[in-house]
Amino acid sequence: MALKKSDLYSSLWAGADELRGGMDASQYKDYVLTLLFVKYVSDKATADPYADVEVPEGGSFDDLVKLKGQPDIGEQLNVAIRKLADANDLQGVINNADFDDPDKLGKGKELVDRLTKLIGIFQDLDFSGSRAGGDDLLGDAYEYLMRHFASESGKSKGQFYTPAEVSRVMAALIGIKADTPKSATVYDPTCGSGSLLLKVADAAPNGLTIYGQEKDNATRALAVMNMVLHGNATAEVRQGDTITSPQFLRGHALQTFDYLVANPPFSVKSWNNGLENEYGRFDGYGRPPEKNGDYAFLLHMIKSLKSTGVGAVILPHGVLFRGNSEGTIRKELLKRGYIRGIIGLPANLFYGTGIPACIIVLDKENAVGRTGVFMIDASKGFEKDGNKNRLRPRDMHLIIDAFENQKEIDRYSRMVPLSEIADAKNDYNLNIPRYIDGSEPEDIQDLHAHLKGGVPNRDLDALSAYWDAFPSLRPALFQPLREGYSELASEKARIHSTITSSSEYASFVINTNDAVTSWWIEHRSRLQGITHNTRPVELVAELGDSLLNAFRAQPVLDEYGVYEQLMSYWNDVMNDDVALIMSEGWDGAAKPRAARILGYDKHKKPKYELADVTFGTGVKAQRWVMDLVPPALIIARYFAKEQAELDAREAAVEAAGLVIEEYVEEHAVDEGLLFDATDDNGKVTNAYATARLKAARAEGADSDEIDALVHVIGLFKVEAAAKKSAKEARLRLDQMTLNQYTQLTASDVQTLVIDDKWGERVIAGVQAERAALIQKLVQRLNVLGTRYEQTVGDLDIIVGSLSLKVAAHLASMGVRV
Repeated sequence: MALKKSDLYSSLWAGADELRGGMDASQYKDYVLTLLFVKYVSDKATADPYADVEVPEGGSFDDLVKLKGQPDIGEQLNVAIRKLADANDLQGVINNADFDDPDKLGKGKELVDRLTKLIGIFQDLDFSGSRAGGDDLLGDAYEYLMRHFASESGKSKGQFYTPAEVSRVMAALIGIKADTPKSATVYDPTCGSGSLLLKVADAAPNGLTIYGQEKDNATRALAVMNMVLHGNATAEVRQGDTITSPQFLRGHALQTFDYLVANPPFSVKSWNNGLENEYGRFDGYGRPPEKNGDYAFLLHMIKSLKSTGVGAVILPHGVLFRGNSEGTIRKELLKRGYIRGIIGLPANLFYGTGIPACIIVLDKENAVGRTGVFMIDASKGFEKDGNKNRLRPRDMHLIIDAFENQKEIDRYSRMVPLSEIADAKNDYNLNIPRYIDGSEPEDIQDLHAHLKGGVPNRDLDALSAYWDAFPSLRPALFQPLREGYSELASEKARIHSTITSSSEYASFVINTNDAVTSWWIEHRSRLQGITHNTRPVELVAELGDSLLNAFRAQPVLDEYGVYEQLMSYWNDVMNDDVALIMSEGWDGAAKPRAARILGYDKHKKPKYELADVTFGTGVKAQRWVMDLVPPALIIARYFAKEQAELDAREAAVEAAGLVIEEYVEEHAVDEGLLFDATDDNGKVTNAYATARLKAARAEGADSDEIDALVHVIGLFKVEAAAKKSAKEARLRLDQMTLNQYTQLTASDVQTLVIDDKWGERVIAGVQAERAALIQKLVQRLNVLGTRYEQTVGDLDIIVGSLSLKVAAHLASMGVRV
């Protein structure tokens, strides 16, 4: 059965979270992720006898299923998982969680029920076709669950996970080339769950040789499982304290690597506890402060890079400006040219801490002769995501574009010369606001304009991007008033129409429509070619980059805003759609499926997922879900006439209801003709009106009341007939729509999805970006027009007039002022 990736992930999380009880997410994750791992390797071994992981007898997920409901399920789960661990040298990796722990899982029946249901969450899933690499279903599910566990784990316990968006930015910043061989090495000395390492490996077309170290043994186990799930079973992930006990050595020296990425714990106070061998990490720099380990980690990374190595590390902003020994180390790093760039990130991105952090890009290969540090203030580019902030696709791409192209953008990025950093006024302080003023320009109130009227030309000049794009627009909207000031040429209410009716705006609309339409047509064949071999990450990267390029030359319109329209739609819809097509093919992905049962209510009645089309009611109802091709698309393309007929009948129902409402409102009042036909709530229904008519005739009531009752009953009959007609039309249309799915060819499905669904939405997104752009201009001009509409003199006259009126009123009341 075709199932959207997002539905799979959310159902996995919802099911697992429901069974968590009072256990902390940081502990519960070990149980859930271990079972997910066992399910994955079992399915892979069934499909491929040469799979990386050997599944011994008694150690498969099928063996776990047999334990459901057994009184010793916890003990036997431990035994089965230990067998799998022993067969693959995974002791201490997949058998850390104790499934027979009554303190965490409950006692007796509670433990049995919880584990039985937990196994059931994964039982019906089939991962035998899950592909290795950055696009595989299971690896992404593991990542999804880890992100949610990190979010739920609270302060300090979520640090095992680096947000995927930050990981992707770091992978791009270290600049892995397309021809980099798999033998090239990447190292993370504080690798957590390994997500950062995997994002870097995904950025290398040929893959990379992965090394990681993690202090916490349970987190190291997460990393090892993560590597296997993503097709990197040969990765070396070792356990130990990176500073006091580095695990990757060449003799008595630290092993060095081609690439390095890290998100070490911030400002560790006990970093040097048990430190006996410094391995030359601090030679020439000085020792980091005793109570702060940020530079200890940074210098370890510097020492671990080859002479041609490149790295990126996340550290708190304090490393950029703190003094004393840290200032000395920072000065030496800059003099040696090892720091290539610094990117200031938004606050509250990371799990376990809300403080702002930065990415420091290290580059030994080009250190000699380095004359500057490229700085980016990306602190304002994010969206809210629950209680955390998150980088949007546009924010990520802007960081990467600016850094790769060393592009200087006002209030965002610049190349800062080392001479400026070394100047006495800065003294090697790297605090980004010293070099980039990222604040928005102050919206200045002009006193002369308040006194004499008019809009300052300075404010209009600030909108030069619009005037450059539409040269005739400024003189159409404003006329000179006096030197340095202009006034609106017409009423404020006409600003929007003046803009949109201009020939230059019309050309702008045509050009942007042509640009997005041409871009979509150019990539249509690429989308038609989606198969099970497609790599979605590469597909969306190709689409996104080409869309950016298509709109770079468009005036005024922010190409990154256009890019965000595509990427947000990809994340919300297209990614799921592409995964379905890869899994089921175009034909299979478009087939309707029965709605799934999501659970049961307290009366043991099933709760179904929301269906697109339903026939009947209750448990016998037929509920159909159309994941890839919504019924609205079928109706719009094949049954527009029938939809128009249904719309007309539903409009007739609404009209009949309004007639009843108006008639009742007029006559169902005190002593009104329908007053005696109202219920306890003062409403008139067909049943009450019919009952009152019978009683009225028996009583010999007034003929006007009888006529009114007969009339309203007639109106109810008209409404009932209209409802019946609309219901029948809806049922016919739903049946025709459902039948049409069986008639669709692969070509039909492609047209419906590529053109009618994806294409229309992306084009509409670009149009929305254009409309928002013009609305922003209209709002700004309205603000300026309103701000200086009345001068101080005008206000004095108004105040004087009001004062006279008040004085007159007081005088009429005999009050002297």
